[in-house]
Amino acid sequence: MTAEAPTPEASTEGSATESPSVVPSPQTSSDRQTMNSNQANTEADQSNNPYVGMWVTEDGYIRQELLPNNRYDEARGDRKSAYQGRYEITGNRINYWDDTGFTADGEFRDGVLYHGGYVFYRER
Repeated sequence: MTAEAPTPEASTEGSATESPSVVPSPQTSSDRQTMNSNQANTEADQSNNPYVGMWVTEDGYIRQELLPNNRYDEARGDRKSAYQGRYEITGNRINYWDDTGFTADGEFRDGVLYHGGYVFYRER
């Protein structure tokens, strides 16, 4: 039996190596950057984007800052930086890639951001 013991271990290691996409792993922000081949062009466009800035729910509970470097920082209540990640704006649509791995989207309509069931207004 001792001669057979290395065989299952080797096949287990081999399968993990052969199929890394099957093994779930958290993505880092650098991993997500490679997912979008237009990232460099988008970053240049975002610095002039009129949507960059602070967006706040009417009650002030959620404050989402869209930074010019394609990053966002969202505070919830007393929790500063509750969520952080990358965003991309195309037309009036916004897509989010949170650093913890989830994604979301939203839409700008008539100077208002609709995202995740919330309504955000531009802080002036």
